[in-house]
Amino acid sequence: MQTVAWWPIVVVVVIATVTDLRSRRIPNWLAFPFILAGIVTSTVVGGWAGLGQSALGILTGAVLMGLLYVLGGMGMGDVKLCVGVGAWVGPHQLLTALAFMGLAGGVMVFGWALCRGFLKELLTGSGDLIVSFGKRGLRPHPTLVLSNPATRRMPYAPAIAAGAILSFFAQQ
Repeated sequence: MQTVAWWPIVVVVVIATVTDLRSRRIPNWLAFPFILAGIVTSTVVGGWAGLGQSALGILTGAVLMGLLYVLGGMGMGDVKLCVGVGAWVGPHQLLTALAFMGLAGGVMVFGWALCRGFLKELLTGSGDLIVSFGKRGLRPHPTLVLSNPATRRMPYAPAIAAGAILSFFAQQ
């Protein structure tokens, strides 16, 4: 399935990256057909087992990225893009992709904060998120959420693209 999934994933994550950088959105016209095509292709290539892997990939992406959405730190377009990647590659490769996404996102936000002069603010906010998590539990932070207009936002599709693409090389 890896060779079949490579090009559709590369094309979609590149388009998603461009649209996210331009408009800070990943459109449904891109995400939903990507998810559906992943399900269909996985089923055609792998039969019932392929359908099961696709469903588990979707579930993995929806749960892990959905949790970040619920906590206010991720947009729904990012969630749908990751769900689409999961539909194509299944849960195991998606977990690898998510690890690379986190690393890429961390490097991107650190570089962004360093270049724009708000590294101290980033580190303070990150520390507050971690320390207050025990008190908040699975509730959003009162101020460090995307719905707060004062919160700095970074398009995450480039990190998703990096993670998805790098996951193919890690699976070899």
